Amino acid sequence: MTPPISYALANIPRYTSYPTAPHFGALGPAEYADWLAQVPEGAPLSLYLHVPFCKSLCWYCGCHTAVTRSAARIEHYAAALEAEAHLVAAALPRHGGIAHLHLGGGTPTALGAAALARVLHVVRLAFGLRPGAELAAELDPRSLDEATVAALAEAGLTRASLGVQDISPAVQHRIGRVQTQDCVADAVARLRAHGIGSINVDVMYGLPGQGVAEVQATTRFAAQLGADRVAVFGYAHVPWMKPHQNAIDSASLPGALERMLQADAAEAVLVGAGYVSIGLDHFARPEDGMAVALRAGRLRRNFQGYTTDDAPTLLGLGASAIGSLPAGYAQNEPDERKYVAAVQAGALPVKRGRALNADDRLRRGVIERVMCDFALDLGALPPVVLDEAMPLLAQLDADGIIALDRDYLRVLPDGRRHVRHVAAAFDAYLGTGSGRHSAAV
Repeated sequence: MTPPISYALANIPRYTSYPTAPHFGALGPAEYADWLAQVPEGAPLSLYLHVPFCKSLCWYCGCHTAVTRSAARIEHYAAALEAEAHLVAAALPRHGGIAHLHLGGGTPTALGAAALARVLHVVRLAFGLRPGAELAAELDPRSLDEATVAALAEAGLTRASLGVQDISPAVQHRIGRVQTQDCVADAVARLRAHGIGSINVDVMYGLPGQGVAEVQATTRFAAQLGADRVAVFGYAHVPWMKPHQNAIDSASLPGALERMLQADAAEAVLVGAGYVSIGLDHFARPEDGMAVALRAGRLRRNFQGYTTDDAPTLLGLGASAIGSLPAGYAQNEPDERKYVAAVQAGALPVKRGRALNADDRLRRGVIERVMCDFALDLGALPPVVLDEAMPLLAQLDADGIIALDRDYLRVLPDGRRHVRHVAAAFDAYLGTGSGRHSAAV
């Protein structure tokens, strides 16, 4: 049974957190410091470092970033990152060091090779690094020169995530990001030559002027590069949040049915090339750690999407960065100038957050397992949670998205694109906030 197209048209959270970001409220430095002090002693840490700069703005981008070429502005920000690292580290009890570190943006290499190497050195000194730690960065193939790659390798980078999006020149011109296939292939070769062998490639569907043929060509290209992981994201057109997206002609965007066909085409290409389908939008080689985690039931989901990171504490450093601590979520001041000023004044630059109660933690775990495993043991749920979810679950069952078998829920193959709707059945806050979400497919 094919699920109704209405599911693809609905706007549903991506559930990279629960409660989701629209339900965050004010959070001050004192409360955040108390949360940091509660981090379990000896526990491993995960760090996310946000660099909100790019040399040019891609029109499809939904990230918190800005265009700058000001060396002084970049240097002030790099110094603030270092200072924040010391502030956060000083507020923590004796912990187990960094197990995962992720550099995101923006474009992290916008800091420049020297400043980026210095920031990573300071962070490693402040928090310590566990043996076998993964250090990953989101990288723009257009700016990966020899000096930058050498600096990343020297700093210990183990995984690189390259934004490709689409290889069609026509689509690239419509999204304001022109990069040749040779540019991407050269970047991959340069990374591997410097010992950075784990490569992720990000591609997109639902872009303006994009069709099934373009998506197929791009995913074939990603497979031919030998990428260990490929993420296939649906473009989220949210100009009310990201005004620069108004540069994209909404009339040229594929409709819901075409988006579904594109997502299906990407999956067919990658599975046919030997990749394992993981969750909603990821694919990995069978021997990759993410595929191993899926088979073992240890796949996780956080603000970067699907991950193997199982650290109980994720610390966000940088303007707008979000962290997840045992006590709750904490988001830094998104305004770059206010962020820098707070750190320079010696204050933790936190702005918003959300303390978690027992019900939040239970539902967060349920939603994560649904998003990761496409299955759930309903018999393990408290009756009140199951009773609240059952009307929507019954409808999803009738519409061919899930199969309910006594105390067990299984997302059907044709319903996997709509797994966010299944997760939403357990969301106690859905529809109660002012946030707007992107299309479900």
